[in-house]
Amino acid sequence: MRISTFSLLLPAIAGLLLTPCAPAQAPDTFEVAASTAFTEGPAIYKDGSVFFTEMAGHRIMRLFPDGSLSVFRSESNNTNGLLFDHQWRLVMCEMSDEQLNRPRVTRMNIETGETEVLAERFEGKTINAPNDVTIDRQGRLYFTDFDRSGADRVGTPGVYRIDPDNSLHRLLGPPDVQRPNGIVLSPDEQTLYLVESHPGEQGNRHIRAYDLSAQGTLANGRILHNFFPGRSADGLCMDPRTGDLFAVAGLNRRRGSPETLDTKAGLYRFSAEGKLLHFYPIWEDTVTNCTISSNEPRIVYVTAGKLLLKLPLR
Repeated sequence: MRISTFSLLLPAIAGLLLTPCAPAQAPDTFEVAASTAFTEGPAIYKDGSVFFTEMAGHRIMRLFPDGSLSVFRSESNNTNGLLFDHQWRLVMCEMSDEQLNRPRVTRMNIETGETEVLAERFEGKTINAPNDVTIDRQGRLYFTDFDRSGADRVGTPGVYRIDPDNSLHRLLGPPDVQRPNGIVLSPDEQTLYLVESHPGEQGNRHIRAYDLSAQGTLANGRILHNFFPGRSADGLCMDPRTGDLFAVAGLNRRRGSPETLDTKAGLYRFSAEGKLLHFYPIWEDTVTNCTISSNEPRIVYVTAGKLLLKLPLR
């Protein structure tokens, strides 16, 4: 099935002018690329098409360069984060749910549909709910695992590494992390950036930076930016050319949690040292994730609520 994106666009919203916080620059405008329901996990394929998840419908969608939209995979096992590896295989963070109880990280050859399970159990127990994933040049995958109840699950959050031989290693766990979410590496792969997004009264709501060794271990954790008491970031993406870190964070309306509206909903652009360089407001709740194209013109895609947004980068 292929659906015309034009019929899904919201022209009145798409025409809104979004004013950045830096007054010396011209305003930046987000364009609605597609509209479905509760979007997450954008990833760009080699042909320029954008894969993203529709968590409300448990589907993976594919937006083609010509603007047409199709369902790539139905019954996605509540997949959240997506990533293409160095061989253009699709890595999927399948969060599952309490009834299926089948959380796992999988990898699919999208040409053949062949799928393999990369991570499902650690120390004899099922992992909780894999959320987001990144990769280094050696092909090692780093993913975050949400805390979710369940008698036969690990029961605690963590950050894991999957080596090319499919061995699974836990890098972080409590009390070092509460609720790990977005994850990405710096272009030189010497720093790993991690989101903590605990919505509780005193929950950690910040971006952390860790030194990443050549062996894939972490050290020297420090807070890069603190969003507390507002809603923390969710997903992260990295501009490989500038080393700027992008994060989607914030709320436009309260959602029944202790998170305040101090963090405005939008795309935040930071330097590698954590200095806020730019803010691109987004009208849609809730912003969830982002990715950046490598071709010119470079475009950042953002999943937000029911929308997939795109914004050319300067």
